[in-house]
Amino acid sequence: MRMLRWFCGHIRRDRVRNEEIRARVGVAPIEEKLIQHRLRWFGHVQRRPPEAPVHSGVLKRSDNVKRGRPRLTWDATVKRDLKEWNIAKELAMDRSAWRLAINVPEP
Repeated sequence: MRMLRWFCGHIRRDRVRNEEIRARVGVAPIEEKLIQHRLRWFGHVQRRPPEAPVHSGVLKRSDNVKRGRPRLTWDATVKRDLKEWNIAKELAMDRSAWRLAINVPEP
């Protein structure tokens, strides 16, 4: 945001909202870009062979701490993103269709 504010000629003291700056410059919200990046990585993982360590879950951390709320895992976040964007998990096998599904249009 600092770079976008500089680009528009505003400083924080001007009290111009981030949404207005992003709309003026034509940049998508960062939340959507993060979801897009996470789903792009999910597509890479899904297209790997089943015996790959990244696909089979060998690289997962094992925390033995059982106190408090369970940590939000990458899998749970991806499932939430897929549900929120109404994308089927099986679509990841077709790279061109997957790219079209997860693309965030710039405003």
